[in-house]
Amino acid sequence: MFKAYSNDDDVLNIQGDALTVSNGTTRVVVNGTLAITKDKRGLKAALALKETLDGIVAALQAEPHLPEQVKEEPDAKPGVIDNPF
Repeated sequence: MFKAYSNDDDVLNIQGDALTVSNGTTRVVVNGTLAITKDKRGLKAALALKETLDGIVAALQAEPHLPEQVKEEPDAKPGVIDNPF
């Protein structure tokens, strides 16, 4: 089960890899395009998305000291590596 904001490792795929939800301790990132078709496959995808979003909302509402905005974190520090050639 995907538990929002619990770690920096979990990735949830909905409908194959059409939509990915990447977990983080300060943000959850949703990427992709999800077509919710009017069939059983679409219902399954919609329910998975709803469950995931409900979990995100519940985690945010349960946070007693929710900041106005999280600090924007830069990408990993640029480093110098030895030329392999």
